[in-house]
Amino acid sequence: MTGSSLTEALPADRVRVAVLQTAAEPGEVAVNVERLVALIEEHGPGVDLVVAPELATTGYDLDLLAARGRELAEPADGPTARRLAELARRVGATLVVGFIEQDGDDLYDSLMMVSPSGPLGVYRKSHLYPPELAVFSAGTTLDVVQTPVGVVGPLVCFEHAFPDVATTLVLAGAQILVIPSAVPLDYEHLLHLRTRARAQDNQVFAIGCNMTGHGFAGRSLVADPRGEVLAEAGEEPTVLIVEMDMAAARSERGREPSLSMRRPELYRMSAT
Repeated sequence: MTGSSLTEALPADRVRVAVLQTAAEPGEVAVNVERLVALIEEHGPGVDLVVAPELATTGYDLDLLAARGRELAEPADGPTARRLAELARRVGATLVVGFIEQDGDDLYDSLMMVSPSGPLGVYRKSHLYPPELAVFSAGTTLDVVQTPVGVVGPLVCFEHAFPDVATTLVLAGAQILVIPSAVPLDYEHLLHLRTRARAQDNQVFAIGCNMTGHGFAGRSLVADPRGEVLAEAGEEPTVLIVEMDMAAARSERGREPSLSMRRPELYRMSAT
């Protein structure tokens, strides 16, 4: 993991983000990619960052993915990645999109990240929800990514349940947490609560971009460094456009310097 320290200056400007709360048709990669491209072409110009849901190119249906995952998967530099890289260059925005990545015999629940200057890398979900273990291999690293909008810390869905993941990313320099998700109906309270909590815990912006349709809850949101909700969607397909004042994190850390007051030597206790 690479990144900047907490004492480095955060971006002085404002970052405009488009949160694409969209449905994904299970197994229909061509349909889903065309939908994403249309949304990015419409909403990408004039924003700095575009975030799409977890597995936005394939849909999230574990039975289908167990049967057809290798057919639907792509390498990190596959056709969708190449198309999105060209699109990012054309609209002038950094893109974060969930897909199934194939690397050798392994399939990963991954995020592709591309900037107007080209690919930035891939993050592989490292904390898999238990039913996902039968379909995907777990990633083995936590990553922070230097982008034109600042340092981004990616998490995927269930990973918002782990405060240590978000804090590790922020301690490595992340200024924005992006959380593409596929949270189902009746679990939307966890998306809302945990996105706000991870933002406030770490005094950064957190973007929870959730899938909708096919039993998924929508309710995407953007939380500021105080944990306040700047914008939140309902259950229907929605695009949130939010402007984030990046100086807010610096202000919050001046008011309550909790991250710099950590005492990690106390956080491991021996069983007695």
